[in-house]
Amino acid sequence: MKKFIETLKNIWKIEDLRTRLGITVLFVAIYRFGSFVVLPGINPGMLDQLQKQTAGGLMSLLDMFSGGAFSNASIFALGIMPYISASIVMQLLAVAVPYFQKMQREGESGRKKISMYTRWLTVAILLFQAPSYLINLKMQAASALATGISWTVFLFPATIILAAGSMFILWLGERITDKGIGNGISMIIMIGIVARLPQAFFQEVISRFTAVTGGGLMMFLAEIIILYAVVCAAIVLVQGVRKIPVQYAKRIVGNKQYGGARQYIPLKLFAANVMPIIFAQAIMFIPLTIIQYANPENASWLLRAMLDHHSWVYNLVFALLIIAFTYFYTAITLNPTQMAEDMKRNNGFIPGIKPGKDTADFIDTVMSRITFPGSLFIAFIAIMPAFASLLNVQDAFSQFFGGTSLLILVGVVLDTLQQIESHLLMRHYDGLLESGRIHGRGGVAAY
Repeated sequence: MKKFIETLKNIWKIEDLRTRLGITVLFVAIYRFGSFVVLPGINPGMLDQLQKQTAGGLMSLLDMFSGGAFSNASIFALGIMPYISASIVMQLLAVAVPYFQKMQREGESGRKKISMYTRWLTVAILLFQAPSYLINLKMQAASALATGISWTVFLFPATIILAAGSMFILWLGERITDKGIGNGISMIIMIGIVARLPQAFFQEVISRFTAVTGGGLMMFLAEIIILYAVVCAAIVLVQGVRKIPVQYAKRIVGNKQYGGARQYIPLKLFAANVMPIIFAQAIMFIPLTIIQYANPENASWLLRAMLDHHSWVYNLVFALLIIAFTYFYTAITLNPTQMAEDMKRNNGFIPGIKPGKDTADFIDTVMSRITFPGSLFIAFIAIMPAFASLLNVQDAFSQFFGGTSLLILVGVVLDTLQQIESHLLMRHYDGLLESGRIHGRGGVAAY
C-alpha cells in the first residue's frame, strides 16, 4: 500500500503526466454525459422497452460498446462502431487492392491518406446506419416519438444528429490519443464496457443473497475466484509473445561500427486481438435475422438452438467461427513476405535461416503454430459467459467472464498502464510494480 501511495505521488509530481490524465478524465466525462442525452423528439417512457429488445445478439454487443447509449436512444447511440467497421474495410482493401497496398507502403503520408479515406467511409456508413437504427427503433417501439411528431419530419434531423454524435466521439478519441493517456478509441470502448459493470455487479450480489438458487456467500466467493482466474488467463493471452531472434550485419563507416546487435521480432500469441470474436458474433446474428421473417414455431430445431446463447450448438459453432476468423485476420494483418523483405533490406537475418523466401516461410510457420493455441484460447474465453450461466450467474455480469468485453478491458488497461509507467521510468521514478517494469505488455489494436 505504501508503494502504491508513493507511485501516486510520483505521478502527481510529473506535470505533463498529470495534465494528460486530467485531459483524459475530462474527455471521458464528456463522452459519458453525452451517452445520457436522448435524441430530441424521443419519448423517454419507451426506453425500458428498447432496453429489453437489446438483451441479446448483435444488439447487445452494440449496446455494450456504446456504454448503454444504444438502448438509451441517445445522441451517441451508434458509438464508435461505424469507425471500427470502416477501419476493418480499409485493412481488407490494403490487402486486396494494389492502390491501397502502395499507399500503405508510403509511410506517414500514406497513413494520412488512409486515415482520411477511413473517415469519409465512416461518414458513408453512418448515413446508412443511422436511418437503419431509427427504422429499427420505430419497429420495436411504436410509441418511440413524443406526441405530435411524425417520423417523416423526425428522420432527417435525427440522422444528422446521430452521424454528428459518432464523429464527435471519434474526435474525442483522437484528442485522448494526442493529449491524454492511452489509445483514445480503445479507451472510449473500454469506458462504455466498464460503465455497465457496477450495475451488473450489484444485480449479481442481490441475486446471490436473495434468490432461492442463489447459493449465498460461498457461491459468490467461488464466482469471484473464477472471475479472477479468467482475468489472469486473459492477461497471459494478451502479453504472450514468441520472440524470433534477428541478427544485423556489422557495417564500418569511417572509424565507427554500426549494426552487429541482436534484436527480436515479437510475434504476439494474440495477434488478431478481439476482431475474430466481433466477426463471429456478427455471423451468429444471422439466424436471429432469418427467424424474424419466419414463424419461430416452424423453424428447425437447429435454427432455434442457434438462437439460444447458452446452448451447446450455439457455442460450438461460435468457437469454430472464432478459430477460423483468427487465422483469417492474422493472415491479412501479418505479411511474412514483407517482413522478410524489410529485414533483408536492413541487412538483417534470422540465425540459421537464409534471407528471402526461407525467412518468410519460417516466420509463416512460426505464426501458424502459435496462432492455433491462441485461437483455442480466444474461443475458450469467448464462450466463458455460457459456462458462467451454468452457475446461475446473471446475464449482465456473465459478460465480464469472457468474450469481447474482458479482452478489451485487459488490453486497454495494460496499454494505459504501460504508458504511465514509461513516463515514470523516463523521469527516473520507480515503475508501477516493485519488481520493476512489466515486460511483454501489449494493448488492444489501435482502431
